[in-house]
Amino acid sequence: MVNSVRLTVYTDYSLRTLMYLGVRGRENLVTIQEIADAYQISKNHLMKVTHDLGKLGYIETIRGRGGGIRLAVEPEQINIGEVVRKTEDDFHLVECFNPEGNLCKISPECRLKFALQEALKAYLAVLDTYTLADVLVSKDILSELFGITQTSK
Repeated sequence: MVNSVRLTVYTDYSLRTLMYLGVRGRENLVTIQEIADAYQISKNHLMKVTHDLGKLGYIETIRGRGGGIRLAVEPEQINIGEVVRKTEDDFHLVECFNPEGNLCKISPECRLKFALQEALKAYLAVLDTYTLADVLVSKDILSELFGITQTSK
């Protein structure tokens, strides 16, 4: 059985929210419900995600009637590696990466952890080479997949 390392749902939803807002453009306000409908995911899950993305400075929230959310900065200014670092709660790939919860007997002499740390650094280094703009190169196709009509772009 292959066990995979994966991002949390929270980080996944954060990245997806930024992508949706990037497709819509900074001039358009979007509701959380609109994003939830586009991805067919829970609005409740997106509430905390959008709140935190706002606190991190990636999106701005306009309250009141006709309000919504939009990117606070240009997609070129949003680094994917940075978003992942700020939205993941930890990078404990294995038990020994967590000093408070490490009960592994071989930890003091294990060299595998160094290989895994190197792999994690490489993983994040690759994500650091991408911005939100880089993953939005096919905006027209993404708009179509989201069900965004030409007039609402």
